[in-house]
Amino acid sequence: MTQNLSAIVVIAQNNAIGKNGDLLCYLPADLKHFKNITMGHTIIMGRRTWDSLPKGALPGRKNVVITRNVDFVAQGAEVYHSLEEALAATATDERRFIIGGGMLYREAFPLTTTLHLTLIHTSFPDADTFFPEFDMAEWDEISRENHEADERNPYPYSFVDLRRK
Repeated sequence: MTQNLSAIVVIAQNNAIGKNGDLLCYLPADLKHFKNITMGHTIIMGRRTWDSLPKGALPGRKNVVITRNVDFVAQGAEVYHSLEEALAATATDERRFIIGGGMLYREAFPLTTTLHLTLIHTSFPDADTFFPEFDMAEWDEISRENHEADERNPYPYSFVDLRRK
């Protein structure tokens, strides 16, 4: 495991995390939560996640993109060609967050020490991207905030932080 490697993700009840290269739904509270947690730190993403960002590099964070394409250039981001290479290059960064997508979550999961989850309390049967299955017995729940749906956030959700035992 890598001491300062976290994953941050929105997960529906069916472990879904995405559909057609995008988020499952729009939850403004989660976007604010994501920004608060990752601001000033390193975010590591796959190339498809990078492509899904509407304005490119997320400001106030070191953006790292992993792609097998050796010619790929991402303005405002560092580009590496494997998770191992990206982790070695960012090893001294205070905190690093895996932010997607599905393939990168699966590859990084065994190295991850902390999970920052936004659990959406509904299922999305038409989702096409999923978070890896994991055993809750291997994790300690550090915090949980439950929220009801409201005029801006269409589904009930919880912010849950887990630390690997």
